Amino acid sequence: MAATNTEEMQLRHVETDVLIPKLMREKAKELCDDKVQAFNACCKESGFFMVFKCREENSALKACLTQYYKDPVFFEQCKQEYIQEKLDFERTGVPSKNRKQKLPTSM
Repeated sequence: MAATNTEEMQLRHVETDVLIPKLMREKAKELCDDKVQAFNACCKESGFFMVFKCREENSALKACLTQYYKDPVFFEQCKQEYIQEKLDFERTGVPSKNRKQKLPTSM
């Protein structure tokens, strides 16, 4: 794939249906962090009865996440980010998660 323009790049089925939505979920969880924390705290406090006691927190979390999942602008942002990561990988051969790790300062 020699396409350098992100608009011209053709994405595979697995990229549009699996990898980009995975990136969207990760970013949406970061954006809804307060609701994620509230739901986690409720689950830890409630134990086995979390199904009944945490309904309010669960519905608030679902509403926040669904808002981002259904947003076409958010999808395009994640798609462009994915394409950029893919192009960087094709150029360098190093996955983005390995590029973000800091190198040790002393050996």
